[in-house]
Amino acid sequence: MNVQIEESWKTHLQPEFEKDYFRTLTEFVRNEYSKYQIFPPGKLIFNAFNLCPFDKVKVVIIGQDPYHGPGQAHGLCFSVNDGVPFPPSLINIFKEIKADLGTETPATGNLTRWAQQGVLLLNATLTVRAHQAGSHQNRGWEVFTDAAIRALAEEREHIVFILWGAYAQRKGAFIDRNKHLVLNSAHPSPLSAYNGFFGNKHFSRTNEYLKSHGETEIVW
Repeated sequence: MNVQIEESWKTHLQPEFEKDYFRTLTEFVRNEYSKYQIFPPGKLIFNAFNLCPFDKVKVVIIGQDPYHGPGQAHGLCFSVNDGVPFPPSLINIFKEIKADLGTETPATGNLTRWAQQGVLLLNATLTVRAHQAGSHQNRGWEVFTDAAIRALAEEREHIVFILWGAYAQRKGAFIDRNKHLVLNSAHPSPLSAYNGFFGNKHFSRTNEYLKSHGETEIVW
C-alpha cells in the first residue's frame, strides 16, 4: 500500500502508521488488491484526507463503508464519481439540502467540491471488496479512522461533526460537545430517512455555527 497521505495528516497520524495493527492492515489490504477487485482504486484510499488537510477541516461527516459497485467509490463517504447514478442515501441528502437551504440538486453526486471547502468525508472503513458490503470491516481501518477523528477533536476546536445513524454516533461518542458542534440524526438511507433525517436542518445549522465562529460557510 504505497499510498501517499497529505503531509499535515501524515504528521498527525504518524504514530498510527508505526503500530502493529496498521502493519497487519497494510498487508491485508495489499493482498486484497492483488487478488480481488477492491474499491476505491488504490490511489484514492486516502482521498478524503488528501483533499482536506488537517488545519482546513471545518466539518466532519462520518460514513461506514465505501460503495461496493463498479465506478462508484472514490474515497469520499456518500460521494460518487461524475456520471454515476446517485445512490439512495445521496438522493436523500440532496433532498434535505433542498428543503433546508433551497439549493437545487446538482448534476453530479461527486462531493469533491465539499471536501475542498473543508468537509472531511470520512468512511470508518476505507476499502471494500467489489459487491461485498462490509468485507473489510474489523481489519484495522476503524482504529485508524478513530485516531483521525480523535486528533481533530482534541487538537482543533469549533469543528462540526455530523453523525448520521447509530454507527456514526457510536464512533463520535467521545467528542467534547463544549468544544465542537455535534449534530446527530437518523441515517439518510431510505430505511431510516423518515425517522429523523429529513428535517434535521444539519446543513443550515452547520453554516450558522461556522459563521458564528468567524468561518466561511459551506456552499452545499
